[in-house]
Amino acid sequence: MGSEPPTKATEAVLVPSEPVPEGVKQVTGIDWLSLPAEQRSIISKFVDQLTGQGFQSSSIGDAIRIINDMRSWRDADTGEKATIFLGYTSNMISSGLRDTFRYLVQHRHVSAIVTTAGGIEEDFIKCLAPTYLGSFSASGAALRAKGLNRIGNLVVPNNNYCAFEDWLIPILDTLLAEQEEEFARTGERFLWTPSRIIRRLGKEINDESSVYYWAYKNNIPVFCPALTDGSLGDMIYFHSFKASPLHLGIDIARDIREINTIAVRAKRAGMIILGGGVVKHHIANACLMRNGAESAVYINTAQEFDGSDAGARPDEAVSWGKLKVDADSVKVYVEATVAFPLIVAATFAKPDS
Repeated sequence: MGSEPPTKATEAVLVPSEPVPEGVKQVTGIDWLSLPAEQRSIISKFVDQLTGQGFQSSSIGDAIRIINDMRSWRDADTGEKATIFLGYTSNMISSGLRDTFRYLVQHRHVSAIVTTAGGIEEDFIKCLAPTYLGSFSASGAALRAKGLNRIGNLVVPNNNYCAFEDWLIPILDTLLAEQEEEFARTGERFLWTPSRIIRRLGKEINDESSVYYWAYKNNIPVFCPALTDGSLGDMIYFHSFKASPLHLGIDIARDIREINTIAVRAKRAGMIILGGGVVKHHIANACLMRNGAESAVYINTAQEFDGSDAGARPDEAVSWGKLKVDADSVKVYVEATVAFPLIVAATFAKPDS
């Protein structure tokens, strides 16, 4: 028999938002497919000249060279391509970089993805309602009173998350029902994994603007070891009351086996990681299972003096065996919404590639 979640929790999480004023700009990304080959060629040539300036411009140049090497590599015996892991934090999906990630997944430029809970849910939420441009200096108290949530200089109305709940909860009902049907049929209750849930959500959204729709279509696995650390977790929490005494069973051990197996079986492994924390370490640790990746591009602004994994330069990963001793690697100290489109313009989106 189900029960109701604490009123205090629902009132805190599901605060209705005020309408966003007219004229406020929505967050948009680059539509790579709409750019004619001639324009993409001009951009690529501009980036080539940019990278000769030194400092972080040259680091962008190194990242371009390393990624193009990842893309062109073929195993001499089998002809297999390099396995490319793409990692990004949730704020990247909140920003317009979502459109760039979608382009990469749509065209099968990456082999596997690792992200955070926000990096999953914000993609689906954008299919339901827009994210808006705001200000880094907007008052948190004023925004809270209006039911608006700030991500840097982006604003997400709380109603977006209410729409997400309306879309997600029936799907969670179905996932739970399928678990129970399997138990009734076999006596064993199978467990969903985060990657299987994400794949199912990508199928259910059925929207070509979604990164995970294309991941589902192209069979690209998406791993999220912190699946409950966000709105997804909120909804799983609320759903657990509705489903009580049963609840959705989620197995993270099976996903760690899968991502590690992908790394171990790779003929050559490359890492492209935007941001830090769990996404950076999860990919690097998978590559430890094969005694290190052959190449890596890190893009974040974190410094190493505090010992954080985000701030760590590639050489620190060599000490752990997460990068090979002779790996080709670079850390680009530039905010990702600036650096990554420049890199993509000269690699994955280059007209002759």
